Amino acid sequence: MAPTPKQVLDLYRRMLSKASKFDNYNFRDYFRRKTQHEFRANRNVTIEEQITRLYNKGIDSLAMLNRQSAISQMYTFNKLVVEPLKKHH
Repeated sequence: MAPTPKQVLDLYRRMLSKASKFDNYNFRDYFRRKTQHEFRANRNVTIEEQITRLYNKGIDSLAMLNRQSAISQMYTFNKLVVEPLKKHH
């Protein structure tokens, strides 16, 4: 049985949320753009089997984002020029 549109939207939101957890600007922006691109590219899929396959692929990607964002937070880099620095008062 194919996932409901609500489940797909929830997966999309969770993936964007996880993408925003990366400390490194490049990783954070890359995963946010990749998530948006993948969901937009498959927006008009109507075949249930294909929707289920894409949803399962998204679940796997979410698990990967969970692992990688945890690693990203353990091993931080210096901030890039394009990132705002937190003020230390």
